[in-house]
Amino acid sequence: MAARRSGAVRGAAAGLLAALLALGGCAAPAPAGPASQEIQSVLDAHARALLDRDEAGYLAALDPALAPAARTEFDRLAKIPLGGWSYRVTDVDRTGEGRVTARAELGHRIKGYDSGPATTERVLDLAERDGRWYVTGDRAAEGAPQQLWQQGEVTAVTGTRSLVLGVGQSRERLREIAAAADRAVPAVGDAWHGNWAGRVVVLVPASIDAMGRLLGGPADSYRGIAAVTTGRAGGGPTAPADRVIVNPDAYAVLGAFGRQMVLTHETTHVATRVQTTRATPVWLSEGFADWVAYRGTDRTAAQAAPELRRAVRAGDLPARLPDDEAFAFGGDAEALARAYEGGWLACELIADRWGEEKLTAFYRAVGAHPVRGGALEKALAEVLETTPERFTADWRAYLGERLG
Repeated sequence: MAARRSGAVRGAAAGLLAALLALGGCAAPAPAGPASQEIQSVLDAHARALLDRDEAGYLAALDPALAPAARTEFDRLAKIPLGGWSYRVTDVDRTGEGRVTARAELGHRIKGYDSGPATTERVLDLAERDGRWYVTGDRAAEGAPQQLWQQGEVTAVTGTRSLVLGVGQSRERLREIAAAADRAVPAVGDAWHGNWAGRVVVLVPASIDAMGRLLGGPADSYRGIAAVTTGRAGGGPTAPADRVIVNPDAYAVLGAFGRQMVLTHETTHVATRVQTTRATPVWLSEGFADWVAYRGTDRTAAQAAPELRRAVRAGDLPARLPDDEAFAFGGDAEALARAYEGGWLACELIADRWGEEKLTAFYRAVGAHPVRGGALEKALAEVLETTPERFTADWRAYLGERLG
């Protein structure tokens, strides 16, 4: 979650640490029972037909009433370079004679970009006819995010290091976003030498309301936020795929620098996702993403941290590093900005005093701890040879030096 604000919107970036996508895949076993096994087989064949671009096979598992919408989805998905599509049946309830409702994780993987599938939960109604099961209803589970291709015709732009998928957007605009993402990937790679794909997938919906549906949340939560990153923190190399989702309204009013910062910040979240865990405080994950985005630019601390500078000059020096709650969306915009700026300057302090390699080592050490409790203390002692109290005092002094 990052909310760097500048001008009227002042929102530049945001990355979500919470898992918006659940881990899933076709390898996991289906629940026991003949009906579950038969339904899993039907869905497996349905998925294979989609990947094989076999429209007749894709429609074979569906009730004829679903065919028009299914053909539309089949055509839209042709624009996306799918490398995987799978269902995993997780529960089956009998709702009548020859009728069931099944819950399933639908996972899709984009070829060349995803090491693990992006997944969402579906609820499917099925009926048995002449010894064969047919899908009669297919809907998102309550609270599950919508998929981009369900919002309209998809336009795909492939960059050298990015894939940008948009709905309701001009190809020119998507090319501009792809160019910024292409610049972001090497900038992140230069700062973070981790094992990641070195590519990024960016989704650009038609509106902020559509963005909210992609995230499974209210659109107002993201108003003024130019982009967010979805994914599971610390999920390992096969964790659900990250997606950078752009708020087209907020992104559009940013200048060239702000747009580049947004994509670099969010790409940092993609790169560091495996090492970002429940042990990682938000100030560190967001501060590090901002540190990478500002790294190599000519922005001064006063330019990059205007809200915190105002507070420091007014004698309101923060007593401690911002807690996770300070980064929540939908609250006081100035307080939110100060939280991000404080996290960035904490990472700046580490890079300035201990060096960039120590900063990345510190980030990894914190994330490697099994729980939040003791993670910072241990990493501060072992990597930076300091204590939380001393580091906080140094950070407060650093704020005074850079912003006073």
